[in-house]
Amino acid sequence: MTEQSVFPKDFLWGSASAAYQVEGAWDEDGKGPSVWDEFVRIPGKTFKATNGDLAVDHYHRYHEDIALMKEQGLKAYRFSVAWTRIFPEGRGEINQAGLDFYVRLVDELIANGIEPVLTLYHWDLPKALQEAYGGWESREIIDDFVNYAAVLFETFRDKVHYWVSLNEQNIFIQMGYMLALHPPGVTDEKRMYAANHIANLANASVINKFHEMKMPGKIGPSFAYSPNYAFDSDPKNVLAAENAEDLMAHWWMDIYAWGQYPIAMFDLLQKRGVAPTIESGDMELLQSAKPDFMGMNYYQTATNMYNPLDGVGQGKMNTTGKKGSSGESGVPGLYKKVANPYVDRTNWDWEIDPMGIHIALRRITSRYRLPVLITENGLGEYDKITEDHEIHDAYRIKYLKDHVAEVGAAISEGCQVLGYCTWSYTDLLSWLNGYQKRYGFVYIDQDETQEGSLKRYKKDSYYWYQRVIATNGATFD
Repeated sequence: MTEQSVFPKDFLWGSASAAYQVEGAWDEDGKGPSVWDEFVRIPGKTFKATNGDLAVDHYHRYHEDIALMKEQGLKAYRFSVAWTRIFPEGRGEINQAGLDFYVRLVDELIANGIEPVLTLYHWDLPKALQEAYGGWESREIIDDFVNYAAVLFETFRDKVHYWVSLNEQNIFIQMGYMLALHPPGVTDEKRMYAANHIANLANASVINKFHEMKMPGKIGPSFAYSPNYAFDSDPKNVLAAENAEDLMAHWWMDIYAWGQYPIAMFDLLQKRGVAPTIESGDMELLQSAKPDFMGMNYYQTATNMYNPLDGVGQGKMNTTGKKGSSGESGVPGLYKKVANPYVDRTNWDWEIDPMGIHIALRRITSRYRLPVLITENGLGEYDKITEDHEIHDAYRIKYLKDHVAEVGAAISEGCQVLGYCTWSYTDLLSWLNGYQKRYGFVYIDQDETQEGSLKRYKKDSYYWYQRVIATNGATFD
């Protein structure tokens, strides 16, 4: 690129985390248990039984972590609030000690010139609400979620200008209600689509509450988007890719932007008897809620082929880091996901496709006419630390450099991109992959058996991103 950057002057060069994955202090200062605090204690659910009880102790070390952010020049830090720190039972009396932690965190970020990007929900549902009425399977959660959000809106009215409503609804719903890999550990397609519809209503209600309160700033959901490709130009494979894009992407983003489900997929689910029940007023609510941006978590693309009715279903997921151990998966009669011969893969079999982020931005821009905030993008890999406490992660620098270049290309073509948050700032607990899968700019002395000093060490990628931020993306080298 030339010395003149295509990135806007106020571009949010950021990084991200989630409460359960970094904070630790799982039962301190009045915090109640979340569904994840319970789920990780079920044998076999996480890699080597790792959990977030301590995580990387960000709860006690946030001063140190924010000092590293300031030194790097970070413009924005995306974090999530643990619902059970604010309401230990999910509702009822506010736990002031828990709220005060986030007040201190936000104030510290602002004092260091870092824009807070606050995520309301990053999967750690209060256990009490799951037990009381089934969590996302009950419409009771809508009022509880709005009440929780309104407390945060009022608390941070003049301090936080970027809000994420739900993080990766498509992931926590599918993993929780179809694949049984996340809480509540269910495999039931009808329940999945029912819970997803209620989550849509909760998301819309929170966005409307934000605008009713005349909050300064912007709010939007954060969607895990993997653009779908056809394996080749065989029309059967092209239709399979269309099916996958409708069912795995439009099913959520069309609701966020327009308040409408994709026609063909809704018709199909109705015929199969698994479509969500639409009550009076539901679609009017969904259509009334207008996000200010589309949050996008981008990691990979998906390549699709025709899948007959007796074809493959859900295949094996690679959660061990042994490259090539995942299997083909799909929906019989609609599509199957296959390996793309034109891209490489990580050790967890995630496809490395920098141009895919460019394609994703173009698709969202053209279909929804919304600004995009890239809320996650990063590389999970094995990192090695030398005797001198150096971490030479050239592979991560290449990954991020190639993706940022494609973001710049999309901006130059007219896409409005508000910012770019890497995943993640420090190494952290990877939900199903423990502590061996590292994403951060900052290495944490913590091994996969949860032993270590928790000391922080800067990786080579830390200094690379520091230079990118300093030049506002004018140079990537």
